[in-house]
Amino acid sequence: MPIPATVGRRAFIASAAAASLTSLGVARAATQWKLGYPLPLNSQFGAAATAFADELARRTGGRFTIQQFPSSALGGEREMIEGVQIGTHDLALVSTGAIPNFVPQVAVFDLPFLFRDYAHAHAVLDGAIGTEMLERFTARGLVALAWGEGGFRHVTNNKRPIAKPEDLRGLKIRTQENPMHMAAFRGLGANPTPINWPETFTALQQGTVDGQDNPISVIESSKLYEVQKYLSLTQHLYSPALFLVSPALYAKLSKADQDALRAAARAGAAAMRTRVAQDELSGVQNLKQRGMSVAEQVDKAPFVAALEASYKDFNQKFGAENIERIQKVR
Repeated sequence: MPIPATVGRRAFIASAAAASLTSLGVARAATQWKLGYPLPLNSQFGAAATAFADELARRTGGRFTIQQFPSSALGGEREMIEGVQIGTHDLALVSTGAIPNFVPQVAVFDLPFLFRDYAHAHAVLDGAIGTEMLERFTARGLVALAWGEGGFRHVTNNKRPIAKPEDLRGLKIRTQENPMHMAAFRGLGANPTPINWPETFTALQQGTVDGQDNPISVIESSKLYEVQKYLSLTQHLYSPALFLVSPALYAKLSKADQDALRAAARAGAAAMRTRVAQDELSGVQNLKQRGMSVAEQVDKAPFVAALEASYKDFNQKFGAENIERIQKVR
């Protein structure tokens, strides 16, 4: 049946009007996604989120924008991950602290003294091992876009300087809800106490725990110098971070937009590493100026030796060959 001429004219006029509006820069409203993360905007997480948002807007012509929710505004890390998993949250940028509760194999990256330095960690995460691990998230109802970076963790406390494993004995140390972190501190004689990040500052302030461990950038941006006296540069654990997206949201996107999302996450991860490197250079001096007593030259060998028994358990849990594969990456 032929289309009436009036209908054809109306369709033509509507099409021409839409083209005219587009040519004048009047585009359809952008789709906005919410991105939550645990630390303040002025942190490596904030730097990553901002770079991610900028790159996503650039690659999609502004069709997708990001609303940031820093400082655990959408909940603790476990709550954000669960929200992404069930689709009530769009995106999350989190540490691996709570990730083993969802993807147990990721816990291998949290083994104490596994990574030699930042170059080693980056080579592992950017290579085949890191890619294989990202792919494991799909089976757990999550889409992992890229590895970011929290940094190497150091111990702070209010009791005494930490120069050797014996100095940790009896100290109540706040940890993430991460079995490897807790096992490491138990092996070193401390009493690990899992506390959600939003509650940590108050727990330290009130003496519920004696200390905690975090990268320099986190210690500084979260103002832990206000509630902690001693900092020891133990570099005992490396803390990766992850960009996660809701599978329901991801599945609705075209292949081109999925690729843009992953590329934006990689740009955010690069910005995160840059910020961590900058904070490492200036942060220790800044924390000294804030009144912290800093033990800079910490001999790691006694700490590694103290964890020998723990590593037997780690080898059994993750497979000695898998741990060795990571250690051999150059």
